[in-house]
Amino acid sequence: MFRQSSNYLSMTLRAVTRSKLLSCSIGRGLASSSLGREEEFLSGTSAAYIEEMFEAYKRDPQSVHVSWRAYFSAGRYRSPHALISGVASEGDAPLVASNLSQQTIDSHHAVQSLIRSFQARGHNVADLDPLNIAEADLDKSVIKELELNYHNLNEADLGREFTLPATTFVAGDERRLPLRKIVERLRNAYCGSIGVEYMHLNNIEQVTWIRRNVEAPGSTFLTNDQKKMTLKRLVRAAGFEEFLAYKFPSEKRFGLEGCEVLIPSLKTVIDRSSEIGVQSFILGMPHRGRLNVLANVARMPLEYLFTAFASNLNPDDEGSGDVKYHLGASVERLNTQTQKMTKLAIVANPSHLEAVDPIVQGKTRAQQFYRGDKHGDQVMSILLHGDAAFSGQGVVYETFHLSELPQYTTHGTIHIVVNNQIGFTTDPRFSRSSPYCTDVARVVNAPIFHVNADDPEAVAFVSRLAAEWRATFHKDVVIDLVCYRRFGHNEIDEPSFTQPIMYKKIRGHTAVRKLYADKLVKDKVVDEKWVEDELKSYRSICEAAFEKARGMRELPNRLWLDSHWDGWLAKLRESNHRLPDTGVDTAILQRIGEVFGSVPENSKIHKRLEATLNQRREMLNMKKADWAMGEAFAFGSLLKEGVHVRLSGQDVERGTFSHRHHILHDQEHDKHRVSVLNAIFPDQAPYTVCNSSLSEFGVLGFELGFSMENPRALVCWEAQFGDFMNTAQCIIDQFISCGQTKWHRQAGLVLLLPHGYEGMGPEHSSARLERFLQSSDDDEDACPALEEMDKPEFAFDQLLHGNWLVVNCSTPANYFHVLRRQIMLPFRKPLVIMTPKSLLRLKEALSPIDDMLPGTQFQRVITDSSIQDPSSVKKLIFCSGKVYYDLVKRREKEGLQQQIAIVRVEQLSPFPYDLLRHEFVKYGNAQAVWLQEEHKNMGAYSYVKPRFQALLKRMGDSRANIGYAGRPAAASTATGNKYVHNLELENLQREAMRL
Repeated sequence: MFRQSSNYLSMTLRAVTRSKLLSCSIGRGLASSSLGREEEFLSGTSAAYIEEMFEAYKRDPQSVHVSWRAYFSAGRYRSPHALISGVASEGDAPLVASNLSQQTIDSHHAVQSLIRSFQARGHNVADLDPLNIAEADLDKSVIKELELNYHNLNEADLGREFTLPATTFVAGDERRLPLRKIVERLRNAYCGSIGVEYMHLNNIEQVTWIRRNVEAPGSTFLTNDQKKMTLKRLVRAAGFEEFLAYKFPSEKRFGLEGCEVLIPSLKTVIDRSSEIGVQSFILGMPHRGRLNVLANVARMPLEYLFTAFASNLNPDDEGSGDVKYHLGASVERLNTQTQKMTKLAIVANPSHLEAVDPIVQGKTRAQQFYRGDKHGDQVMSILLHGDAAFSGQGVVYETFHLSELPQYTTHGTIHIVVNNQIGFTTDPRFSRSSPYCTDVARVVNAPIFHVNADDPEAVAFVSRLAAEWRATFHKDVVIDLVCYRRFGHNEIDEPSFTQPIMYKKIRGHTAVRKLYADKLVKDKVVDEKWVEDELKSYRSICEAAFEKARGMRELPNRLWLDSHWDGWLAKLRESNHRLPDTGVDTAILQRIGEVFGSVPENSKIHKRLEATLNQRREMLNMKKADWAMGEAFAFGSLLKEGVHVRLSGQDVERGTFSHRHHILHDQEHDKHRVSVLNAIFPDQAPYTVCNSSLSEFGVLGFELGFSMENPRALVCWEAQFGDFMNTAQCIIDQFISCGQTKWHRQAGLVLLLPHGYEGMGPEHSSARLERFLQSSDDDEDACPALEEMDKPEFAFDQLLHGNWLVVNCSTPANYFHVLRRQIMLPFRKPLVIMTPKSLLRLKEALSPIDDMLPGTQFQRVITDSSIQDPSSVKKLIFCSGKVYYDLVKRREKEGLQQQIAIVRVEQLSPFPYDLLRHEFVKYGNAQAVWLQEEHKNMGAYSYVKPRFQALLKRMGDSRANIGYAGRPAAASTATGNKYVHNLELENLQREAMRL
């Protein structure tokens, strides 16, 4: 029965070897002897099996497999009994000490089990709630695993000494302790003001690191100077809120009362990280406590913050289009604790509490990328959360799942949860199903440090520990500040309507500043005069700043910028306000096309891809370009000019429609990938193309953050289908469409949204063009004067003053130009492109390379060049996108080539009044119609109709209205029935051709 396969032995020996290797690599504090490691291994589930095998070997070596005989005969095995007693016999096979009883052996095993129970479940009984009315994990049940009798121990065992395993550090340098001391130290480590969740981690090095730092005696010790600094920071945090409450009692400020300890926590994280080497911090947070963070962490001059409360700001100089507790900032200053320069950016955020999370991560990743910071040693992100939002908002989960993806990782984020134990008015029992609000972090194996916010020294310890964890392992970590909210959701809200017991307790609860000051006075760290001097000093600072604020009538916009682009405004001032030529020399396009159509050296690619590359070379010889080639021309030429290009989204490396293939995979060697556009020119900028997780909200937010860091980069996000962009609608509505208006933040992010009706059903047809046009900020009734349209700077100024650009290109050349224009303009606006599907391979949609040469540029409107006599045209059809090709084909079939003109509106917003005016003049006798494949209540019709009418009225044209041809209004974007789709297409084409 003991002749087992060698596989199990190999597995167990590898486990032992791995344990020993880890013991060498972990460093100080670990038991260096093989005794400790083998004890850990043999205390697991394999111990009984191996002991049984060893007993059989002693009786008859031939009774066990040869691999076991080799192991036991080498003399490396020691039984758990010998390990517990600390005595091993001489000889090849150590024997059990004869004087050990089974009871002694069992009791040592019981102690090991008890230790593990504290490590795994101690956080469940930790003293975390400052109000002492709830449990942070929503569970008041007794944890039986933490009781002695659960492990067959009792009071009589408390005086006995036990040998401690290598899986705990409560003994410090000692190896044996009385059980009473063991339990006392375990309770101090795991059941006091700190509760540590880490046993879900699957890395023994990380688990051991936390054990060593949490369990070692004296690990939470602070020097008197550190205690004084913590109290000083509490004085400022609390004093700031008190001053605002006194001066602006009726204003909402979403103060930090009840969690003032957030300020010393944040500053400790920053100080320790700065000491380790971090130079730049990107911070995202909700509105609670934001003003305090701006004042006491970013150290924004207080007079600016007080002025933001005043009602005497000039209307044109309010400094922001958003409320003050949503604002961002960017500062660089000397960290007085480390004497190092530190940059801190606080990213602006709307009331959509967690929406900023992926934006912070994208901005952090971008800064790391441009610094060459490959491991996050110089730049790091810090995210603040509320308890209800952290557990309730799906974008938190999406952001966590970006944390270790190769092109999205920021090499560890420190998350700090301001755990009010309430969400607005909702009790945690009704707002989450998980025990803790932080349980979402377990999905990425992040350790979680729960801490009582009324214990500033415990908070300082876990904040320092979190910074060291991030520096050591470059992984996410969570600090859960279990606190309370002294007032309601805002200062004028009444919380007792819904939480009467909690707020009765809060009204009688002493604030943490007073609690900690009294403690330090009692411990003789400071005296009462020292405390009073600190209070008076900060009050005088606030009063002086308030007096300065009285005379201020404006706030410069730069105060609220979370991204400063040095020298960028000068580019606009120096501009001649003309749209740039965006063409490229033939030789450059030729080189890009050759690389794009060639098989990389030493690569075996798929046979069908070889055919695709051959077709690309044939197109190049014909001086033509399809959509993929036009995109490659744009990207490649920008790379040559030193512009970093980043393309991100689901399946973008290949392309949803298998047209792009920017990454070529070797068919015979796994993980051999070639990034085609990274090998075009010797000194080109890097090209990043990366498949994302199956997320829209999180990934679009990430790419927006990435685009905010560097205006000289082309950052593109592509939806798998444009229809799916609506799961990222929050990012589009709250940040992209209005970011400059609210926060004076420019961003040049490009959205590529596949759009077009091709019978693929309601979820694969529409990118909801109408929503983007509805959010454009131009007034449909404010048609520019005709003389304004005649000015050469008209088109440029339209782009400059609009909130974003919305285009629906119908040719690869125009796609090429609009991408290059995005970089060549001296300002940044988001660019929304309705990209095609069937046009990717339509021969009629190929562009001559001549359309991309120097002297060419993006065509906002493409006129009908086939018309010989405009006066004979009876019908003028305006359209946009791929429907143009359907109309041309139908017009030819009907023989109406000279009676119907078809004009393509490529740039929908800003509306190209000047060019469309020329079309109306050219075709003065024609009936004007807008045709679209979308339903009447969708697409561009609702946007273009009033603008066409306003233009005709401005021109004095008798054609007061513009007709409509297209699908009727509907609730769903498209039919899922192919027959119905074709019938609808036939009807709209027939209507279009009717004269």
